Amino acid sequence: MKATSLTARLGLRLPVVQGPFGGGLSTTRLVSTVSNLGGLGSFGAHVLPADALGGLVTELRSLTDAAFAVNLWVGDEDPGGNTADRDAILRARDQLAPFFEELGLPLPPVPEPPFQPRYADQIDALLEARPPVFSFVFGIPSRAVLEACRARDIATIGAATSVAEARALEDAGVTAIVATGFEAGGHRPSFLAAAEDSLMGTFALTQLVSQRVKVPVIAAGGVVDGRGVRAAMTLGASAAQLGTAFLACEESGASAVHRAALFGEGSAHTVLTRAFSGRLARGLSNRFTEAARAPGTPFAPYPLQSWLVSHLKAASIARGTTDFVSLWAGQIAPNLRFRSARALMESLEQEISE
Repeated sequence: MKATSLTARLGLRLPVVQGPFGGGLSTTRLVSTVSNLGGLGSFGAHVLPADALGGLVTELRSLTDAAFAVNLWVGDEDPGGNTADRDAILRARDQLAPFFEELGLPLPPVPEPPFQPRYADQIDALLEARPPVFSFVFGIPSRAVLEACRARDIATIGAATSVAEARALEDAGVTAIVATGFEAGGHRPSFLAAAEDSLMGTFALTQLVSQRVKVPVIAAGGVVDGRGVRAAMTLGASAAQLGTAFLACEESGASAVHRAALFGEGSAHTVLTRAFSGRLARGLSNRFTEAARAPGTPFAPYPLQSWLVSHLKAASIARGTTDFVSLWAGQIAPNLRFRSARALMESLEQEISE
């Protein structure tokens, strides 16, 4: 299989990137399986404390000799998300009180911010750990951080939802750019415009970006098999990123109810919602997303909303229901075929080579 500029740079055998999953959905088993089979495995680490990143990279190095990526969120909060005062937190909590009551849960005590680890603390630990690839969303690291990555031979991959974001990433000197179309599951990682104004389709975005930047482009969104990878490369991409296809595999950290839903009849019905985190994301429609569609429904800023809803999510999973679970999924979910990463990778290799 002919190498692309990206696969040659990272030593990949296949032009396949596994999308990084945050919130406990990534596992070292999934990442290492993808990397060992010729792709780029990715670990979404934005909810890990800084002191856990060194151990994560060490464990991944023990599981694979190939390249892998560790992903962080550069923009780690929305206005008021980590600086809300007690009254604002109580108001946000009380808005969700009916759902806590429905699940028989007590209202959680008011926590002290921050509600999740801070990027500013994580990035120093990541640079010290030196993963082969640092991928990131929701912004661009500082010039000093990117220079530190180059000095340590850490490849950098940023996500763009528009041509303007792609050009900003190229100007910053990243190694590659993920062109993230609105078909993709999970969060919309826009950073120059509102997420609702950054909803270009994958193949249009891939063509526009690949003709306007010189760095390699990775197409993400709506790709679940080798045909999609080939199509993306025909349109100018150096590789394709698959998220939902790997999330559905047994090696991922997705709950059993989540994986079952991805293969269920409802997989064709995805929605864009701020209900789970306060940021716009695509997932399967369920009880909570439908309730959140009521006109005027307020959402707390990220990560406060995410912290509050995490209690509902845990209780829902414990009960074996999907009512309050963030069932991240892309629009291509009905075409899922494989439940193991090895089977998926073997199929991708065969179909890409045809």
